[in-house]
Amino acid sequence: MKSITIKGSERESVGKVSTKALRNAGMVPCVVYGGEQSAIHFTAEEKAFKSLVYTPNVHTVVIELEGGKKINAILQDIQFHPVSDKILHIDFYQLFDDKEITLEVPIKIAGNSKGVMAGGVLNINNRKLKVRALPANLPDFVEVNISNLEMGNKLYVTDITTDNYKLLHPDNTVVCQVRISRAAMKAAQEAAKAAKAPTKKK
Repeated sequence: MKSITIKGSERESVGKVSTKALRNAGMVPCVVYGGEQSAIHFTAEEKAFKSLVYTPNVHTVVIELEGGKKINAILQDIQFHPVSDKILHIDFYQLFDDKEITLEVPIKIAGNSKGVMAGGVLNINNRKLKVRALPANLPDFVEVNISNLEMGNKLYVTDITTDNYKLLHPDNTVVCQVRISRAAMKAAQEAAKAAKAPTKKK
């Protein structure tokens, strides 16, 4: 999985007054949980989170603090201002190379469905899937191959090939399916009527 670097500064004062001052200065207060020690409080410029927050993609994060300290983490929670949509606060969870982590990643459709080529419509039921893996094995996306989907078929999580990670969904979870389009249904109905219609004798 691709990683984004966020440069920040540790802070000791976490009161409301200092937090408000930081936000007014264009900074975002953040916390890293999950480490062997207590939570780490730091701040970073709001613009530093642009490629992490405002994207459908999922990334891990390397938090670089003053003094050369680096922390591998993932975004766990984010709070926005209800009116301005400015970032108010971000929670991170620290990653360790030998500990599996659970994360939702987007799917990526691959192949050409036979059912779609025949006039069907592809419906995507789950655009993100929950995976569990070691940080080094976290995928950027889950590839979903629809090449064998005929008209009316469904593709389940059990049909997806995974490599070094697990999908945390029930076996009957539908990822996508090919539905019969209205145009295809109408054509089939008209063809059926034509087949039943009596032929006129010459």
